[in-house]
Amino acid sequence: MESTNLPSNLQQITQAVASLYDTFPFPPDPVLNEAPPGYNWRWSWVGAYGFCTNGLMPKNLAPRILDAGCGSGVSTEYLAHLNPQANIVAIDISAGTLAVAKERIEKTCKLIQSDRTIEFHQLSLYDLAQIPGEFDLINSVGVLHHLPDPVKGIEVLASKLAPGGLLHLFLYADIGRWEIHLMQEAIALLHNSQNNSKHNSQDFKQGVKIGREIFAALPESNRLVQREKIRWSIENHRDQCFADMYLHPREVSYTIDSLFELIAASGLEFLGFSNPQVWQLERLLGKNPELIKLAENLSPKEKYRLIELLDTDIAHYEFFLYRPPLAIADWSSDRALLAVIPHLHPCIDGWASHMLFNPDYQVCTLSEQEFGFMQLVYANSQPNSQTTKKNIEELLGSDSGLDLGLDLGVVRSLLAQKLILLQA
Repeated sequence: MESTNLPSNLQQITQAVASLYDTFPFPPDPVLNEAPPGYNWRWSWVGAYGFCTNGLMPKNLAPRILDAGCGSGVSTEYLAHLNPQANIVAIDISAGTLAVAKERIEKTCKLIQSDRTIEFHQLSLYDLAQIPGEFDLINSVGVLHHLPDPVKGIEVLASKLAPGGLLHLFLYADIGRWEIHLMQEAIALLHNSQNNSKHNSQDFKQGVKIGREIFAALPESNRLVQREKIRWSIENHRDQCFADMYLHPREVSYTIDSLFELIAASGLEFLGFSNPQVWQLERLLGKNPELIKLAENLSPKEKYRLIELLDTDIAHYEFFLYRPPLAIADWSSDRALLAVIPHLHPCIDGWASHMLFNPDYQVCTLSEQEFGFMQLVYANSQPNSQTTKKNIEELLGSDSGLDLGLDLGVVRSLLAQKLILLQA
């Protein structure tokens, strides 16, 4: 698949990437006749907006979403099920993966009663200008780091983001992929040596065979073998995953410094990492308060760099960018909190129960007061309840709220656990 916006040498890289995914459609998740298992709030417009705005519900519940590099449609499927009112556009350069993506959506999205559209285009990310209009949410997971020119790629994505829109990205981190880089080069050396005589350089199946033979031949104590077994082997037993990791024709990985240079090129604003628990220094140095105090003098970027230097397991960055304006809520005022309408977070699992999973799939055990307030919130949101929904002040002051002894501490606790969102 050629791009009209790339010189010929970079088009060759794009064509090689398309060839890889035509051979090994990725991700290799099976196509089911049912909704996908589990939910990731990062693919929910409501959940993502709430995360980025400190718990606010978006006013627009029928967003336009772009899945930029949809692969075999796993991400598109989640976007479709988590955003039943959204119009979705999905693009990919590989005809093979798009065929799987279309089959996946045809089978599972008939479960959703909706008038919205889901459309697919075999298209380079560089040619997004061919798709009219802007998007409220752009999902691009594992794509930019495989582009011939990632800076141009992020600029194109930014150009398609609507004001107040969110861009979620996933990019490789250099330190955590050190052993992968070594094995990539080792496989390439042997693969290319064989190709010089009788094999095509894009014979990815042969590359997988050589890579697996290298792992099998190395001593059990070898660092590359140990790292593969500990970290990657469960997913890499599938050839599609092995090829994506070790045989990719194009890969760029980042450090914190180069990541923020890329972000600056986009012209968008950095909102934060979508796995913020990873970027808490306390989880690494919490045993020594003096070191934590020393780190207070560092800038946010310097703190991130310190964390990735100390935690060599960080193999990727996942984060949100946005195009202003975007209102970020401050709930320190009781008056502001009392005036909003609460909703259950769409990505919790296990309701109605005192023990459930929050959107990050962490177990939350609710107190009687927390459970009682969530029951009030749930009843308040049902279609057969009153047309004008009650705000928090009204719910706390209701007979049930008074009987349960509810207060704003309960509300703030549920908000901190990501179990509720608030409609201004």
